[in-house]
Amino acid sequence: MRALALAVMACPLAMYAQGPKPNRLAPFVATPQNVVEKMLESARLKPNETLFDLGSGDGRVLITAAQQFGAKAVGIEISSKEAKLSVDKIKQLKLDDRCKVIEGDLLTADLSAADVVTLYLLTSSNDQIRPNLEKYLKPGSRVVSHEYQIRGWVPNRVEMVQAHRRVHHLYIYEMPPQKQ
Repeated sequence: MRALALAVMACPLAMYAQGPKPNRLAPFVATPQNVVEKMLESARLKPNETLFDLGSGDGRVLITAAQQFGAKAVGIEISSKEAKLSVDKIKQLKLDDRCKVIEGDLLTADLSAADVVTLYLLTSSNDQIRPNLEKYLKPGSRVVSHEYQIRGWVPNRVEMVQAHRRVHHLYIYEMPPQKQ
């Protein structure tokens, strides 16, 4: 009984020692591969440009950007498990010279190196990341949001792609964005 009491008392200390946990802005839902390819085509991603995938999950956007478009790719992923899986896959494919995964909070990331940013977040999450996109992205940078618009911005175009028996919407923006 005494051991249980000590364990219960130690739990708050262990949580405090780890520091605050960053917020998860969306559940992990894998983007179908043909949608990934359409996102990168829609962004007009060019060789040696730098792509940032915010909430990079299993790394498929990063891997596709490097393999099919010759781009450099940086993923920001809050989940330790997903970050490790994508790093392992990148190493296995020998793409670690072109792809990097940062385990961390995308709301605090410096995006100034990005030519293209891809998102598959909720609309409310896009609201939270929008100030950083406006702060860090240089004119001419492109943002592609899968399925959810960035409120307050007018997309340059909207593309649709069929996958898994449904239509996926891609909202493509160019910096500086047109405001509503």
